[in-house]
Amino acid sequence: MFRRRTETAPAERPPQPVKPGGKGRPTPKRSEAQKRRRQYITAPRDRKEAYRRFRERQAQNREKVREGMKKGDERYLLKRDRGPVRKFARDYVDGRRTFGSYLMYAMFVIVLLSFVRTPITALLMLFGPPLLLLVVLLEGFWISSRVKRLTAERFPDEDRKGVGLYAAVRAMQIRRFRVPEPQVRVGERVEARDRG
Repeated sequence: MFRRRTETAPAERPPQPVKPGGKGRPTPKRSEAQKRRRQYITAPRDRKEAYRRFRERQAQNREKVREGMKKGDERYLLKRDRGPVRKFARDYVDGRRTFGSYLMYAMFVIVLLSFVRTPITALLMLFGPPLLLLVVLLEGFWISSRVKRLTAERFPDEDRKGVGLYAAVRAMQIRRFRVPEPQVRVGERVEARDRG
């Protein structure tokens, strides 16, 4: 009863027929399957390691969102930038050169000229900034009213609340710093393109 069994060579088994609809391989034991799963998910060694991984995932997600916003992907845009009305307003502004987008450059030049003490620069310092601001405000008002009128024609059933101010504010931003980044070239008229 307690005798050692003699070692015998395992008999060759005939190949098992593959059932139709089967996976074509034997089902692994539960212990093997669990071991295989553990190889893919390595638990952090301590809290510091877990926190480092958490920060890495956050950084990757932030980068993904930033790239999506930059490219104008609707999934990643802020609520104020979503929808066809806002996209039209962005394209309308981005398709033209605006005084507002050069306002910061002009102010920088005026500040530099203020270090040169001459009667002309004194007059420029006195009248330059108010005149520039007046031009930018008038341009913003014109862009706002134009965008409101065009969006009312093209998107009568969409929510157009605040689109005029949205366009005017974008027109005052430096082109390279606009988010989402411009999707049209300067000179490309979106209103003419949509009609055609």
